[in-house]
Amino acid sequence: SFHVIAKLQSPGLMDTQSLRALCRYIQVMEKPYILATAPGHADGIHKRFETIVEKHFTLVSSGEFTKSRERFADKIQAVFMWNALPEIDRDLLRSLPNLKVVVNGGVGVDHLDIPLINSFGVKVTNTPHIVDNATADLGMALMLASARKLIEGYTFSLYHETKHLPKVALGIDVSGATLGIIGMGRIGYKVAQRAHGFEMKILYHNRSRRYKKVEEERAVEAHYCEKMDELLQKSDFVMLVVNLSPQTHKLIGARELSLMKPTSTLINISREGLVVDQDALVDALQKGVIGAAALDVTYPEPLPRDHPLLGLENVIVLPHMGTHTFETTQKMVERMVTNALAVLSGNSAPDEMQS
Repeated sequence: SFHVIAKLQSPGLMDTQSLRALCRYIQVMEKPYILATAPGHADGIHKRFETIVEKHFTLVSSGEFTKSRERFADKIQAVFMWNALPEIDRDLLRSLPNLKVVVNGGVGVDHLDIPLINSFGVKVTNTPHIVDNATADLGMALMLASARKLIEGYTFSLYHETKHLPKVALGIDVSGATLGIIGMGRIGYKVAQRAHGFEMKILYHNRSRRYKKVEEERAVEAHYCEKMDELLQKSDFVMLVVNLSPQTHKLIGARELSLMKPTSTLINISREGLVVDQDALVDALQKGVIGAAALDVTYPEPLPRDHPLLGLENVIVLPHMGTHTFETTQKMVERMVTNALAVLSGNSAPDEMQS
């Protein structure tokens, strides 16, 4: 590169075109290399946001890396994860001697072995707070769509053979109903703020009381239930907003569903579908133990087309769309860039995860 610069600086050779070429060359040379699923790929960052990443980094796609591992292995300093890909395992970590950080798009990191990654001297970051509003919005959308039978109404408009709405399209009120929130963290509180605008009675349960200051509860008129059973028994809508952990694995099973009202609705906007026992949920819905379910997450994702949940009229299933908006995705990508640049410059990342 020094020979190129010297030549371009020779008398008569530093024309505008050459100068621009030099600038582009230097910019490329200065950009750190990152490994990521190719933007625009089904499991990669949306193509629309590729320029946000390429402004600061030289992006090596997983496909390129697989074909030319020796060419890129020493150069890659960061891995950008989107939809839990590329997979981070011991073999990959060993092959990237200059890796400094694994940058996760999204809040949940249950797909990452953080102690293993840290043992290689590599940091892990995520993008909390960014997803809060979009996820809470979707929780409210699912509740409203289920309660007011929007899917049934749309289907009727497409295929109706009569002018009269079928009885199955008769919904229930959300305004004035009781919402039980299991997991009153950042997103859970955003849900409570929205539900308060619908004049809902709000109950919440955490393993430990989240809002110790009385004014925080009063702001949304939320009431703490020390026992989850109490919340299940009293709520018209139960919304799950928890992370997956050994304590929350199949948190809602046959016993918990049996405590709910026969007219109640279970809504799951958690990070993972495994917080609900799906077999028990199918049984409860088929037998009328509860009235309905609205799920943004399932296991697996997506569900097989012949899965019994997809054949029930009182169920709405989405393909994990909680954060799937242009605005939120852009903010997530921008935050990923911020975290990566911080680590690569030797500073503390705003959203570093601890093992």
